[in-house]
Amino acid sequence: MNKKVIHMTAFILLIIGGLNWLLVGAFNLDLVMTIFGQGTLAKAIYVLVGLSAIYELITHKSSCTVCKTS
Repeated sequence: MNKKVIHMTAFILLIIGGLNWLLVGAFNLDLVMTIFGQGTLAKAIYVLVGLSAIYELITHKSSCTVCKTS
């Protein structure tokens, strides 16, 4: 799989996870659980968001244009 595709997928999942945490913190609304229930699919989304965070943490400095110029 192309590195850019992996990076963009991880980035989108991090945005989804961040927005979900915003809703949980501000309104006590877990949108992932509301849409997908408490089943395996919701857990898979949480795992993918967590793996995306780890991936971005590891690869951020090499793929971030702002970090490269600083």
